[in-house]
Amino acid sequence: MFLLRVKTRKSNAEVSSGQRLYSWQSGGVRETDGSVKTVQGWFKYGIVLDAGSSHTAMFVYKWPADKENDTGIVSQHSMCDVKGGGISSYVENPSDAGKSLESCLQQATSDVPRERHRLTPLYLGATAGMRLLNRTDPQASDRVLSAVTSTLKSYPFDFRGAKILSGEDEGVFGWVTANYLLENFIKYGWVGQWFRPKKPTVGAMDLGGASTQITFETQAEMKDPGAGVTLRLYGQTYKVYTHSYLCYGRDQVLRRVLSKLMKADGYKDTVTNPCWPTGYQRSLQLQEVYNSPCTEKEKPESYNPQRTISVVGSGDAGQCRPRVDSLFDFSGCSFSSCSFDGVFQPHLSGSFIAFSAFFYTVDFLQTVMKRSVATPADLSAAVDAVCSSPWAELEQKAPKLKKWLPDYCTVANFIYLLLTKGYHFDKDSFPNIAFQKKAGDTSIGWALGYMLNLTNMIPADEGGFRKGTSYSSWVVLILLFVAVILTALGTAFCLLRASKGPRTM
Repeated sequence: MFLLRVKTRKSNAEVSSGQRLYSWQSGGVRETDGSVKTVQGWFKYGIVLDAGSSHTAMFVYKWPADKENDTGIVSQHSMCDVKGGGISSYVENPSDAGKSLESCLQQATSDVPRERHRLTPLYLGATAGMRLLNRTDPQASDRVLSAVTSTLKSYPFDFRGAKILSGEDEGVFGWVTANYLLENFIKYGWVGQWFRPKKPTVGAMDLGGASTQITFETQAEMKDPGAGVTLRLYGQTYKVYTHSYLCYGRDQVLRRVLSKLMKADGYKDTVTNPCWPTGYQRSLQLQEVYNSPCTEKEKPESYNPQRTISVVGSGDAGQCRPRVDSLFDFSGCSFSSCSFDGVFQPHLSGSFIAFSAFFYTVDFLQTVMKRSVATPADLSAAVDAVCSSPWAELEQKAPKLKKWLPDYCTVANFIYLLLTKGYHFDKDSFPNIAFQKKAGDTSIGWALGYMLNLTNMIPADEGGFRKGTSYSSWVVLILLFVAVILTALGTAFCLLRASKGPRTM
């Protein structure tokens, strides 16, 4: 059973989900002696390191110290992309995983005022890359986390721990972040108080390097009890569906497609890849494809990790999509409704926000390829366009994206199939997806929701918050106000006329 409960002097909010229990509370910054301190007149800070499968990003957040219980005001102060791969890539040299973080941590010492260092909580959350490593080699995973922890403790912040997040945690925290930033939980009103608006929440879709998550509020019955999460935030209860698909992240999808192509060609020395553009080819060592639990089962019998295979792009849009489609299993469902691989998913409801690799891929289609993605048909046509573009043409259009250009066809096809065949977005629901990187100046992802949870920034009870008033109620109130004003003006006018009436001599 996963348990996360931090005691404070203030109210707390619990999130329960079968075997999972989350807790949000409101309170001050916890000192090393266990007390909670409120500091007036300046900012408080929090630091989260998002240790993904392909890279690590550091986010520094801030909020006014005298507004901590108003919440709804945390913003991104700065960020830093760690150079190199994700921490799971340092399995052979764990100490290098810690060293890779030092440049960004040094930046954090400058971004956060010196007098706030020891009061600034510092967290590291590792996602699917470390989940995969922990599955295959738990001891190696522990060594990497130990090395990272040693580095983080050497900095002058209030280090709160480095842990591997479950896929469900990642999905829920991403959902909390998106709706928090969009002010769907609380909003600062014109009357000078925070209130809870009568706004629906948005679903959240995250596409990382090794996994993808979908999370959305629903009133549907949870046929799979493990897929449901109940949250109570700001006096409001939210029933949320969430699921994380390991091995369906961007980088693992690329590996899996290459594996299937190599297997189909009998692991020949030269393999044709219809998802790579014509005019592009590259030699790969087998370990680049099969050094992952996601492709383990398709290793050739006589596996030599150093063996090199030449992969040649053919730019065939019609042949690429079936290859990507073969990653999914749509054959069986033991529930009333499923996404793929036999996973329960209730019917979609509401609007969605899609971030991380969803955003970067769709943004490429829109800005570089100049294609619309307003409907599934638009997206399909945009995918075909990028898949049919020769390598020289792509290089000319986006020379700064050369590193990623060969893989846009594969990833775009994957996103199209995931959204339409997997999650069941159609021509009516697809326009409800917003592909965004940020909300305001803050990046959308699980990191902010994770910090809000662990720093006790989201209360369960309404406290001093006001409930939002419905549109019809505002109309009635405004009409009554206008009627009162008109009546008062009419009365004043009549009194004025009476006072100016004819005088008697």
